[in-house]
Amino acid sequence: MYIRFHREGQGLGQTRGVQAAKKILDGARRVTVLTGAGISTDSGIPDFRGPQGVWTRNPAAQNASTLTHYLNDPEVRRAAWRARLDSPAWQARPNVGHLALVDLERQGRLRALVTQNIDELHQRAGNDPALVIEVHGTMRRVVCWSCRREGPMEEALERVREGEEDPRCQRCGGIMKSATISFGQPLDPQTIMRAEVAAMSCDVLLAVGTSLGVHPAAGLVPLARQAGAEVVIVNAEATPYDSMAAAVVRGSISDVLPALVELPATPVDDLA
Repeated sequence: MYIRFHREGQGLGQTRGVQAAKKILDGARRVTVLTGAGISTDSGIPDFRGPQGVWTRNPAAQNASTLTHYLNDPEVRRAAWRARLDSPAWQARPNVGHLALVDLERQGRLRALVTQNIDELHQRAGNDPALVIEVHGTMRRVVCWSCRREGPMEEALERVREGEEDPRCQRCGGIMKSATISFGQPLDPQTIMRAEVAAMSCDVLLAVGTSLGVHPAAGLVPLARQAGAEVVIVNAEATPYDSMAAAVVRGSISDVLPALVELPATPVDDLA
């Protein structure tokens, strides 16, 4: 039986949706979590495609996330560096949604934490970096597109503050970009393989704050379902995979997630 809560059915419908989702999670020994931008909005980091998303308010900003535009257009790079300098992510702190996933790990039930986010707030909240799979990379590192030299983003940003509009690699003079996956850039095959294995070896796939519109991350939902896992989706808006989920909850992630991952009154036998 699939129970869902939609925004127009608040109140009793939401309560039933949370109860259904919690019942599923209470019985899970191995939970793989997939997170998207929605989990970080309560930390002050706007999402990309939502009503107040970065790309919704400024469609041209998406050019900085498109590899060909970034590599071929110096003005796009200069705008990208200015945006990085002013990003709210540098002041952001983990919120209670992030901390709920730390609790899930401490319970010994977190199989893996696959994230589409690039802010590293899961690690900063206290999740083991070995369990965090960053499918889109991290904004806190910078990489040279020519020689592949990596370094801390903060060092590059300090050069921007000192007047360099488009800082180049100090080793080879190549173009530098954040160590994130841009549109048109291949994803790391080993990272995707880790995410797929995590989806296929869990009891429950919990998708949180993701529109499930970007692949291959979105493809983890049917992959997990085909492998026998139940799917729980917590998101503000409808997703293409809601019909595949055993429970869908609409509401504030900071309110809902702590309630969902709280240990059941009767412990699950043989928790790993």
